[in-house]
Amino acid sequence: MRRSGHFALVMLGWLLAGLLAGLLAMSAAAAAPADAVVQIHGQPAGQQQLRAGPDGEQQAEFRYQDRGRGEQLSARWRLDARGLPVTYDVSGHDYWLAPVAERFERSGGQARWQDGAAAGETEWPAAGAFYLPAHAPPEFKAVLVRALLKAPGQRLRLLPAGEAWLEQAGGAGAPAGLPRLQLHRIGGIEFMPVPVWLDAQGRTAAVVDDWFEVLPAALRPQLARLQAAQRRADERWHAALAQRLAHRPRGPLLIRHARLFDPRDLGVREGQSVLVQGERIVRVDDDARLEAPPGAEVIDAADRFLMPGLWDVHQHFSGVDGILDLIAGVTSARDLANDNQALMARVRRFDAGTEIGPRVLMAGIIEGTGPLAGPTDVKVATPAAALKAVDWYAAHGYRQVKIYSSLPPPLVRVVADRAHALGLRVSGHVPAFMRAQQFIEDGADEIQHLNFIVLNFAPEVADTRSRDRYTRVAEKLQALRLDDPVFTDFVALLRRRHTVLDPTLSLLEGLYAGEPGLPAPGLREIAARLPPNARRQLAGSAVLPPVGQEDSYRQALPALQRLLKALHDAGVPLMPGTDALAGYSLQRELALYVQAGIAPAEVLRLATLLPAQVLGVAHERGVIAPGRLADMVLIDGDPLADIDAIKRVYRTVKGGVVYDPAALEQALGLLPR
Repeated sequence: MRRSGHFALVMLGWLLAGLLAGLLAMSAAAAAPADAVVQIHGQPAGQQQLRAGPDGEQQAEFRYQDRGRGEQLSARWRLDARGLPVTYDVSGHDYWLAPVAERFERSGGQARWQDGAAAGETEWPAAGAFYLPAHAPPEFKAVLVRALLKAPGQRLRLLPAGEAWLEQAGGAGAPAGLPRLQLHRIGGIEFMPVPVWLDAQGRTAAVVDDWFEVLPAALRPQLARLQAAQRRADERWHAALAQRLAHRPRGPLLIRHARLFDPRDLGVREGQSVLVQGERIVRVDDDARLEAPPGAEVIDAADRFLMPGLWDVHQHFSGVDGILDLIAGVTSARDLANDNQALMARVRRFDAGTEIGPRVLMAGIIEGTGPLAGPTDVKVATPAAALKAVDWYAAHGYRQVKIYSSLPPPLVRVVADRAHALGLRVSGHVPAFMRAQQFIEDGADEIQHLNFIVLNFAPEVADTRSRDRYTRVAEKLQALRLDDPVFTDFVALLRRRHTVLDPTLSLLEGLYAGEPGLPAPGLREIAARLPPNARRQLAGSAVLPPVGQEDSYRQALPALQRLLKALHDAGVPLMPGTDALAGYSLQRELALYVQAGIAPAEVLRLATLLPAQVLGVAHERGVIAPGRLADMVLIDGDPLADIDAIKRVYRTVKGGVVYDPAALEQALGLLPR
């Protein structure tokens, strides 16, 4: 009995020890952060690894690849009992591979930070504050959420500037065996609330936006459910904003005392009135000849400049891009590659008025395969697959296909012929191992990005998917002679084929004339007014020049502007597009054209009437005239005398619905002018 009792006690001890060890292991596992997969539109692109360091330090390694670019960050930080950063340190490189070095620390009642050339210092506030880094792994958004959950009123002051608050948007169930998840939305750091998922223990579950998905591998099967919950929350936010800020006149709308710009003859007529009923213009006449009908709502233009709504022909809609467009007077746009289902749903909301945005023509991307292929699920490697992709776009209301950089050159003609047979336009990047001339001869109606024109004269750059498509352009521009017969013969081909160019000069300005860590020169004024994260997302767009090419980079933008002017003077159609920050970048694009020597009135024609003509909607848009859609912009200034006046939009009218840009900016968290 005693031996068996002793044996039983030993066994019980072993059992309890094993149980305790298991519980401790489970506890440690529960406390340990999970590594996460980084995806771009569902395609694996990298990872985020989190580790606990010494003295309460937390560490993160974050990296991803996107067509030869992508971030790599090594971050570490320590938090106080309230979850507020005590120290933060990060190194690595940004999306364009420029070096990153940022540090924050607080001690002795002071907070200090350094990010490249930018530095700051302030007295540590008694109520505390949260340092929001310029460069941070996605995990740091969850760190902010946890700090906000502990903060009074779930609000915190931010350093270097701003304020963040927390909105809750309901939970989303998870499959059996996983804890219930909670969607939190951070206000104040971007234009709209930023989603972060936490589990029941407050640990990070997922950080998902329109571009990135960062989540543990075990949660990937539930990604669609998380995205659906986020979309519902976003749609409610957008719908509330549209209901509050889109003004629909109850009767006719009359704009009086306007200076009316007509892009057909580039003239301006003083003392003009425009009468709108529903979504269309019914009469345009002298003030004295047009009386206000009964029940009309009248806008006194007070001699402001009234022009047709602007176009941006190169966008990729997400977030609040539609709102930013209307702030800037952009009433028509073209989307040149997106998540197809999400885009079609967004365009339907724009059209229904449940989300604020312009009229959108959709262009669908067709890409090849391989490690440098773009992040899309429309990838083809055979003629049959290429034809199927074109047919799908035609059947779903797309007006154009956009060929991307990895499409095999032999498939360009296949895509172009089928698209043209179905009435679709064809444009794109010039695919790798192909030159612009061949791309045009094989059926392209249009080329995106002016750098691809330069690369036509750089046959040594065969693979245009690498950084060479930017770095070698700066070098080649210095040797490009605009009077060389090789160049003039190519321009004659463009003119003969009526090839259209979408230059995106404002994007190229950021790459060549920008500085790492700073917004592009033309966007620094507006950047100072943006919410903290939105401001920082404009920084770091510069591509660092190779050693010895610094002078070429300094000369690249002026050389591109000379090229732009030569193409315009030769009769090559230019359609302004941005591929960058919506709205404000279009205003900069137009200013760069004027700087290049194109007359302001002609630039306004390129941004209003020409896209409507090229894209087949000139019977409804591009001119303020009876029968056309009531898409107009009222400018507080004269852009013909000073193109920068285009930034001072007083009112935007889309289909007879009136928007106040100042109210829209306030709703998105911009500081007043």
